[in-house]
Amino acid sequence: MSVSGVRRVVGGLSVFAVAAGFAVVAGAGVAGAAPVTAEFNSSGYKITRTISNATPSEGDVITSTTVFKRTDFVVNYLYAVRDFHPSCMTYVEGSAKVNGKAYSPETPVSADSVRVSASITDWPLYQNNTKSFEFQYRVGAGCERGTDLASTVHFDGSAWVNDTTNGRGPSVKVQKNVSTTTLAGVGGAQVGQSVALSATVTGGADGDQVEFFDAGSKIGAGTLANGVATLAWTPTTRGDHSITAKFADTARAVGSASAPVNVSVSQADAQSSTTLAPISGAQVGKSTTLKATVSASGTGGTVTFKVGGAVLASVPVAGNGEATYAWVPTVAGAQTLEAVFAGRSGVTGSSTTANVTVAEQPAGTTSSTTDLSVVAGQVGVAQTISAQISPANAGGTVTFKDGESVIGTATVDSSGKASISWKPSTQGQRIVAAEYSGAGTVTASSDQVSVQIAAPVDGEEPGNGTGSLGSLGNIFGS
Repeated sequence: MSVSGVRRVVGGLSVFAVAAGFAVVAGAGVAGAAPVTAEFNSSGYKITRTISNATPSEGDVITSTTVFKRTDFVVNYLYAVRDFHPSCMTYVEGSAKVNGKAYSPETPVSADSVRVSASITDWPLYQNNTKSFEFQYRVGAGCERGTDLASTVHFDGSAWVNDTTNGRGPSVKVQKNVSTTTLAGVGGAQVGQSVALSATVTGGADGDQVEFFDAGSKIGAGTLANGVATLAWTPTTRGDHSITAKFADTARAVGSASAPVNVSVSQADAQSSTTLAPISGAQVGKSTTLKATVSASGTGGTVTFKVGGAVLASVPVAGNGEATYAWVPTVAGAQTLEAVFAGRSGVTGSSTTANVTVAEQPAGTTSSTTDLSVVAGQVGVAQTISAQISPANAGGTVTFKDGESVIGTATVDSSGKASISWKPSTQGQRIVAAEYSGAGTVTASSDQVSVQIAAPVDGEEPGNGTGSLGSLGNIFGS
């Protein structure tokens, strides 16, 4: 047995590569993807082994082809061939071929080799006859990079032919992964508040490190998990910050850096707190004033009042930090009230709750009715909406609402009428409500109407609307 050498084709279009009929493919970060061949003589055979790509990358599929050419005039029956490959690669199911035709390998397939066999008389070879054996393997993540990974072939034949020589090759060198690093955008960053930086890396491995930089100064590092590394960053200065993520070279991958991402950091929001004024004397059918005070005084934002989790109304916060609402309980017993401040630019939200016991409606009360008058309108165009209360001389107030948002509150005059100007801000079908507070022994009542609000049109006044689409009924009644 003798070994006549190894031919490695890397780079340009060599005579051997073209003659062998292999494509030479240039890979990113690789000098050139080309076949590599080893030739040797053994037991009356000239054996040529070719690996389709001498410098594959993780995930590539390579083809191992072994051609047996009989150099002895004496016939020999080749009946088993075992192709050995690096154990970090896996056999591609169904890829085994003998003389170009699919052939089923012996099972189970080993981690480092694939064996095909036939009857001792199926593969006779003599006087320059040839037979080709082909197998494909997928390059795994566990392959060492830049290291010669050996392959070989063992074969059995008649006349005591049994070749189990190792180290014949050819060998391949798996290239480092070409990585990319992408940094996600960041919004809402504030001085003194933690914000998540997230970098996605392709080509890396779980456990690899990614470093984060602010204008070139390292601010921390994260560990890759499922291709993503994160860092909790707390900015100390406001303004624009140029953030980048860098993935360093590893044994398996070439490093990469993200494009800079501009992060605008604002001053931290002021913290708010919300309190509810004490509530007493609540009765079914009687108006009780709810007053919430937001510690960060100033106009802006809304307070949403809730009872038992159900929304009563959303009320704008006045310049003194207060929001009030006339609540008319409908059910007696213990109830939980909640006031939720939504927050506003520069101020965080907050909330509070209070427990209240609502008394039954007392005897000797007089029921009231509320009749709301509102017509179809247009966004941005003011109209007067009014409510007629009966009995007319009861007094009290009426709170007008657009959905859950309070439009305003008006006093009931001596004729039983309360009116307010409304400039709709939202187009579409709107539910407008009038909630009468009740007064003295006269109980509260309400009415609501569905109206269509048209979109704003420059220079156009709203046309003749269809008016109210009908009262949806008195909520409280008597």
